[in-house]
Amino acid sequence: MTEKTLEALDNIIDNKYIKTVFQPIVSLKDGSVFGHEALSRITCECEIRDPETLFAAAVKYNRLWQLELLCRTKALEAAFVFMIPPYSKKLFINVNPHTMHDENFKKGFTKEFLKQYNIDPRSIIFEITEKDAITDINSFKSTIMYYKSQDYSIAIDDAGSGYSGLNLISDVNPHFIKLDMNLIRGINKDRLKYSLVKGMVEFSKASNISIIAEGIETYEELNTLINLGVPYGQGYYLQRPDEIVREMGESVQRTIREINSRKNFKFLDTVSGTCIKELQKKTFVVQNFEKVGSVYEIFKRNNDCFGICVLDGFVPVGITTREGIALKLSGNYGYSLYNNKSISDIMDRQFLSVEQDVPIKVVSNMAMERSNERLYDFIVVTEGGKYIGTVTIKDLLQKSTELEVSTAKHQNPLTGLPGNIIIEQTLSRLLKDFAEYSVAYLDIDNFKAFNDVYGFEKGDRIIMLLSDILRRHSGELHFIGHVGGDDFVAIAAKCLSCDYFRSIKNEFKSKVLKYYSVEDREKGYIESVNRRGEAEKFPLMTLTCVVVSSNDGNSRNIFDLTERLANLKKTAKQHLRMLNIKCLTYEFS
Repeated sequence: MTEKTLEALDNIIDNKYIKTVFQPIVSLKDGSVFGHEALSRITCECEIRDPETLFAAAVKYNRLWQLELLCRTKALEAAFVFMIPPYSKKLFINVNPHTMHDENFKKGFTKEFLKQYNIDPRSIIFEITEKDAITDINSFKSTIMYYKSQDYSIAIDDAGSGYSGLNLISDVNPHFIKLDMNLIRGINKDRLKYSLVKGMVEFSKASNISIIAEGIETYEELNTLINLGVPYGQGYYLQRPDEIVREMGESVQRTIREINSRKNFKFLDTVSGTCIKELQKKTFVVQNFEKVGSVYEIFKRNNDCFGICVLDGFVPVGITTREGIALKLSGNYGYSLYNNKSISDIMDRQFLSVEQDVPIKVVSNMAMERSNERLYDFIVVTEGGKYIGTVTIKDLLQKSTELEVSTAKHQNPLTGLPGNIIIEQTLSRLLKDFAEYSVAYLDIDNFKAFNDVYGFEKGDRIIMLLSDILRRHSGELHFIGHVGGDDFVAIAAKCLSCDYFRSIKNEFKSKVLKYYSVEDREKGYIESVNRRGEAEKFPLMTLTCVVVSSNDGNSRNIFDLTERLANLKKTAKQHLRMLNIKCLTYEFS
């Protein structure tokens, strides 16, 4: 950097050559806008051409405080235009961790200061970048606790771009983690990135921290992130930054809904995928400004009230239990200390909240991963982030047990895949609710002969081989069922090409060879008795796969669909039989 850089920096700060643009942070469940990140842009032609260089110069020339103050002020002024009550979205503001220590910063973000911009602290999320080193972690943790106590939320920005990220997340315990765009770029083609983000999603569920994926630029990246269960996203593919806060485009929302529909397809028609909304019940709720004494009276008047959900408007922000509030009010001074305080001062903010369409099995796992002191707390259920009810641990465990028994009853005992009843339910739903689909019927050729020669134990291994191959393709296949024996059904809620299923056939053909003896592999056939009791040479096992898709014309009903599959399978088997006869006759004549 040169003297010209310093002159340009001072010119930008002194003349306020900064404007704010807003990029939406979008729900990857329904395409709604969760909040906006305020991004700073330079408005003059000068030596400094981009925000990254600008902030690097500010750090070098000790102008960071002045620059951040300018950017924050511009962001709040711009946000004031659209943050009109009852505005319920979040405003994400980037903050350098060193700046947060400054007493001037704290004074600049008091509730009184924000009132002039018509902004509530609960709408503000401070983004702390992982790239900036934190030298005094204890002091920094104290600062973070102060802002949390003032109802601000904290996000770790650019997670994955630095080398101390896990320690920072552990120390700060943020409300949000924003995954760096380099982790997201090409995630659909990079197994390592895929595994890392998958691990972060599992971590977020256990820790009640929300994940935001930055830098989504392609449909393939979006599709992968939604299928991984990432709840929020941001990037050019969704919407570019703009000075004007705009509604999400209908095409983007439709794309997100369609991907979720395909993702949820494999759950919605199986007993194991019953959603948590089926268990939720309306319970007592209070607003976060209610007095502790008034809330305690609700418990005293209602013996069956196990807990109360605390709302900010319609959004859950905490919970309180009978035992928890009684403990606060007990002792010599408890009542006098807390009776006239707001319930928000003593409520538990670390509660488990899930969307209504999350499968019960997933919720059960999340509930059991909580710490011992919160293990039996009730669960809050939301729809689009808004409260709709609660679920007790007792109801959750009872339903989970019931579903496990029911699931086992409808699964194939060998493969654990859904059996005929669930296959039929799934096909009915497919024809009813999806305009695009592919249904494949898969059958192992010459399996009976192999079973007769090598025995049932090795035959079961072949069944498991095909089951495992199909499971590995579950990214594209939305449902896999085991009809019985060596017959399987694979369903996709979209049209798949013949090449896709050809790759499954080729993988099976290659891997099945190791189950034959060296002698049989070299011969290319085995000798056994056919259904007529006659000795016959049988080729090595291959896979017959016939497909009916919506591209071939929609089936009228499930009977029409299964009849078309049966006819295709019969034709394919006859064709294969003729080819095998020709090959064996040619080889052994």
